Amino acid sequence: MKLIGMLDSPYVRRVAISLEVLGLPFEHEAVSVFSTFERFQAINPVVKAPTLITDDGTVLMDSSLILQYVEASLTGGHTLWSPDAATRLAEFRAVGLALAACEKSVQMVYERQLRPAAAQHAPWIQRVLGQLTAAYAALEAEIQRQPALFQNAHSQAAISAAVGWQFTQSMLAREVDAERHPALAALSARMEQRAEFMKYPPRGPGVPAA
Repeated sequence: MKLIGMLDSPYVRRVAISLEVLGLPFEHEAVSVFSTFERFQAINPVVKAPTLITDDGTVLMDSSLILQYVEASLTGGHTLWSPDAATRLAEFRAVGLALAACEKSVQMVYERQLRPAAAQHAPWIQRVLGQLTAAYAALEAEIQRQPALFQNAHSQAAISAAVGWQFTQSMLAREVDAERHPALAALSARMEQRAEFMKYPPRGPGVPAA
C-alpha cells in the first residue's frame, strides 16, 4: 500500500498519521501536485492528493474515503471512531468542522499564492475567511464543551482537529488568532508531541521551518 502526496497537505498528513495509529504498514511517496505535476499525473491522472495505491493497484482518492476503506477492509475491526453512537455523532461533527476549516484554509492559500494579485476578488476572500473562522470557532467551542471527546489521541476527532489547526497556523496565523482558540492550540501542541505526528511532520514547499 502506497500513500502519494506531500505532508504539507493536511489531508495527506491526516491519512499518514491515521494509518500509523491503526498499525497499517504503508509506503509514503512525497510527490507534489505542483512541482512534480507530471510525475503525480503518471500515478493518478486526476492529480489529487492524497492518493492511495492499494495492494491490488486500485487508485483511491479523498482522505475520508481512503480512511473509510482501510478501516472497513484492513484493520480487523480496529477503528479511530467511538463504538458509542452518541459519541460517534459528536466525533463526526468535530471532524466535519476540522475538514471544513482545512478546505477553507486551502482555498485561502491558493487564492493568495496562486492567483495574481490583480485577479483576486476581495468579497470572495472575505467570504471564505468568514467560513474558515466560523469553522474554527465552532470547533473551539466543541473542544471546550466536551474536552473528553478529544482526550483520546487515537480518535479521528483529535487527529483531524490537530492536523487541521497546525496547517492553518502554519499558513494563516494572522487570519486565525491562536489566542482566540486556546483549546485548539493546546490540543495541537499535545498531539504534535506524539510519535505518530513526529514521524510525519508537515514538511513541504511553503511550510515554515519549525
